[in-house]
Amino acid sequence: MSSSLVTDRRFGPMFWTQFSGAFNDNFFKNALVILVVYKIAGALPEGAPVAFGLGKDAFAPLASAVFILPFFVFSALGGQMADKYEKSHLIKLIKLAEIGIMLLGGVALALAQVELLVLVLFLMGTQSAFFGPVKYGILPQLLDKENLVGGNALVETATYLAILGGTILGGVLVNLETADGQPYGVWLVAVGVVLVAIIGRAVAGQVVDCPATTPDLQLQLDPVRPTLDIIRITRAKRPVWLSILGITWFWGFGACFLSLFPGYTKDILGGDEHIATLFLAVFSVGIGLGSMACERFSRHRLELGLVPIGSIGLTFFTLLLWVIGQPWEVDPENLIGLVDFCTRPLGILILVGLVGISASGGLYIVPLYTMIQQRSDDSERSRVIAGNNIINSAFMVFANVALIGLMSFGLTIPQVFLVLAVFNALVAIYVYTIVPEFLLRMGAWLLSNVMYRVELKGIENLPRETAAVIVGNHVSFVDWLVVGGAIQRPIRFVMYHGFYKGPFGWLCRQAKVIPIAGKSENPEVFEAAFDQISEELKGDWVVGIFPEGQITKSGEINEFKAGIEHIVKRDPCPVVPMAINGLWGSMFSRKDGTPHVKPPRGWLTKITITLGEPVPAEQVTAELLQERVTALWKAGGPP
Repeated sequence: MSSSLVTDRRFGPMFWTQFSGAFNDNFFKNALVILVVYKIAGALPEGAPVAFGLGKDAFAPLASAVFILPFFVFSALGGQMADKYEKSHLIKLIKLAEIGIMLLGGVALALAQVELLVLVLFLMGTQSAFFGPVKYGILPQLLDKENLVGGNALVETATYLAILGGTILGGVLVNLETADGQPYGVWLVAVGVVLVAIIGRAVAGQVVDCPATTPDLQLQLDPVRPTLDIIRITRAKRPVWLSILGITWFWGFGACFLSLFPGYTKDILGGDEHIATLFLAVFSVGIGLGSMACERFSRHRLELGLVPIGSIGLTFFTLLLWVIGQPWEVDPENLIGLVDFCTRPLGILILVGLVGISASGGLYIVPLYTMIQQRSDDSERSRVIAGNNIINSAFMVFANVALIGLMSFGLTIPQVFLVLAVFNALVAIYVYTIVPEFLLRMGAWLLSNVMYRVELKGIENLPRETAAVIVGNHVSFVDWLVVGGAIQRPIRFVMYHGFYKGPFGWLCRQAKVIPIAGKSENPEVFEAAFDQISEELKGDWVVGIFPEGQITKSGEINEFKAGIEHIVKRDPCPVVPMAINGLWGSMFSRKDGTPHVKPPRGWLTKITITLGEPVPAEQVTAELLQERVTALWKAGGPP
């Protein structure tokens, strides 16, 4: 990860501003939950309501719902303001409001007034509802495309490290007492949240100016019409809308877990409040690890193939917690502590499950946030982020209400884990059925990063945004997947039409492969292929061609066909020669027998993909391109 971004003059102040806000939210919230569940509720008769007629088991879901509700009510206005006004000024005003909210929160903590604490939670959620669209909307203005994935990963990592720090500090301080049993930790929390808010406002003063993207936008103050307008905007682009739905499911899933932690700790594991704090901390660390791994695995680019891997991990590790169930007898009068829990093998396995769930969440969510930012129009980006927050918050409230309902029907917490795992699997199956691009990208990523170790050279020779044709040697049946997994720009590969009729035809269709046949074999398919290639190039896409027309049987490069000349004559664009080294001899090549039936040669075999200098359209001939590809191939190492 590009850690230098943290000290960058443009990105750094925004990074630390959002870090302080996330830290303070969780500093206050965890102190509040521990205070209510373990202190205030503990002093009440068994079954007595804690607040609003609800018992202690329902308080954590209530607190989450109250914090989330303002996102649904105020995000539309926040998104409009973030597009209309200069963002750094908004950030300073929002952080100033945080100081006032935390002053009220400090008073509520000191008085142990539960209803007032819930009101402060609502105000904190309101402040966050205005801050969210600015936070994610400003990143593309502070970072270029090469650093946007890294910036998002840093923000997610910092957010959850802030959750870790705030959670631990809030849980530890609120329990501090004098030798004679007089509590004083609550006062430390009350003063601490105000100090952190002041520090956050000071750092916010260093955020650089970012011009308004839509200064002429007319604000709509009522929550209904702008909310509907924003949802319409978010649905305008299918990739953005599907990303929002994916993020929404994750936040509902995560909200349920966070709400279950206090009850899971005390009632299922018989643990004290320190274990509840440990679980929240472990969950936060896992998200950070997953986010950092996402940035590393994606090679600083948008990589949708990590999303299915994340969803598989979410289901697997949640099922693990269900299988563990209630691992030992619980004595309500003698709660176990951190040392006792961490010395039990099943305790360690539970921690592994929690890290696995949260790390999978990091892999899942960072690419989706990056897709929203990259695919949204500049003039609407903050409102799209606001729309994401609205839909997220509505579903999180629903998830917490559903969680309360499941608990009221008598389901145990391990049984709720099973319900979450099953629903996550069903959602994943549904999404990847209607959008197989995620599975396609996962396959390409696994080939390029797990089965093979791909080194990409000369990527600077490929135009970043305009049309181009890539021509390369044809070594194996997976050339197109390996190249597509290694190169950031989507590529429309030209492939023999017979593959469309095979077992992987669905994969070819989802990859938008262009089917082609020989002119004498099928003139209609031949002409349709060149028409489609022309259409793709006119749309500034990259088209990938293997001019040999067949996979090599000897490892050598066969004669290039003249079709490439016809393509660039019809649509002049640069042609980038490409050489693939290392796939000859793999189970997908024709060396030593029929492909696919040979055993794998070995994991992490090195593959080199080399892109040469582009050839201008007016200089393109099949012979010249064959010479260029051959030279790159011979210089690239073993075939």
